[in-house]
Amino acid sequence: MNLVFGKSEKSNILKKLSNLDSIRFDFTQYTNEKIEKGECILLFPRKLKCTYSDDKQKEMIINGDRMSITQKRYDKTYYYPISKSALIQILDKDKLFNMIEKSRLVMDGEKIKLVGSNEEIIILFENKEFNLVGWEINDKFNNITKFIIKVKMINEKLDEDEFKIPKIKLN
Repeated sequence: MNLVFGKSEKSNILKKLSNLDSIRFDFTQYTNEKIEKGECILLFPRKLKCTYSDDKQKEMIINGDRMSITQKRYDKTYYYPISKSALIQILDKDKLFNMIEKSRLVMDGEKIKLVGSNEEIIILFENKEFNLVGWEINDKFNNITKFIIKVKMINEKLDEDEFKIPKIKLN
């Protein structure tokens, strides 16, 4: 049974997030039938670095409005803008706070789902401590990516160089 929450839960989530500068976490990513795992570092605002535990040695870095995905095994890097990505809603605290204010919170088992009006993104929180535990993104091709996180450390002092986008290689 899904229960809808009110203002006190939203303000608890906002309070928890307002004290958050960075998160280091393990993740499991589900996209269609594919499961990927790894570790990420999220630094507000708009910085994310994820290292995948796969045979391609994939690494994703987001810094500001740019994203790179590198497959180290093949020495290939791909570049993308993230300005139109739903992921920007999570990486930018102002956008995240705005989304929380305008969304409805729904209890779903052990998690609180933050459901926006467009339902292109759902953000997941613990139902007691109100910690961020993941998100679901529905992309323009109707693929649903579910990203479940297990926090290892919060507000760790991080080096900005961790989030440098690799330079384009000219052959």
